[in-house]
Amino acid sequence: MNPVTVAIAIVTYKSAALTIDCLHSIEPERSTPGVSISVVVVDNASGDAPAIADAIAANSWSSWVTLVSAPKNGGFAYGNNLAFQRAHDDGLPDYYLLLNPDTLVRKGAIGALVRFLETHPAVGIAGSSFENLDGTDWPIAFRFPSILSEIDSGLRFGLATRLLRRWVVPVEMSPVAQPIDWVQGASMMVRRAVFDAIGGFDENYFLYFEETDFCFRAGRAGFATWYVPESRVMHIAGQSSKAMERDVALKRLPPYWFDSRCHYFMASYGTAYAIAADIVSLLAHALGSLKHFLLRQTDREAAATPHIPRF
Repeated sequence: MNPVTVAIAIVTYKSAALTIDCLHSIEPERSTPGVSISVVVVDNASGDAPAIADAIAANSWSSWVTLVSAPKNGGFAYGNNLAFQRAHDDGLPDYYLLLNPDTLVRKGAIGALVRFLETHPAVGIAGSSFENLDGTDWPIAFRFPSILSEIDSGLRFGLATRLLRRWVVPVEMSPVAQPIDWVQGASMMVRRAVFDAIGGFDENYFLYFEETDFCFRAGRAGFATWYVPESRVMHIAGQSSKAMERDVALKRLPPYWFDSRCHYFMASYGTAYAIAADIVSLLAHALGSLKHFLLRQTDREAAATPHIPRF
């Protein structure tokens, strides 16, 4: 039998050292029985390419790692689409795996995703479970954002969260495989048929909401998304984007986060819904800020209020 082929896409921007460590973690997985693994690394015009090229040569990785230097920093969706196109041109893999440069693949993680998708033909996307740098679990997947989730996000109030729990975006997952709306693109395997049906990532997203949008469109096309905890990946959250990190006070979000959020609501639900979501979000955040002020909470105390992390 021919092996199942997996093409891994890693998009790096000023993350050369992390990318090289990630490649080291992938190398042992190439011995997974019945699975053939290749990698396409895309440097999004950051200057990472020379260091990565040197590592590829020094470690004799050229037979399975391809380095692409993007002509511009077009964002996460743009970089992954370049990787997918290169992998497609090199031989039509059965599965694509998105992998962040700030990840380390644990033993058997890639094979677990392949086995799951091979035995569940109706599933189009499978996401790994994650662990933090210190080895603790981060078993989070996500529901699609909605107007009701915007209320919870703005208020950040325990009673509201309990009332709206069916719509809160982050979901703490149990240690069994299960369906979910979307999984984090830090380790997300996609069946080739999904790309054939809906195309690649929407390059209107520079960063954030790309995988949310992709899973949403895949679901509309009839492809389910599942969380597969047997596949385990260490993720140093925030190191590849530098925009958000776990377990620290919330940082000011970059403008492109808001642009991506707006585009997601418009593309998924239409202009009227997007406007309504903005209005609800502004009101909810105003009420949430008033609550924090009245309770005399500092920004750090507010950030430390028990709440499942969003990314």
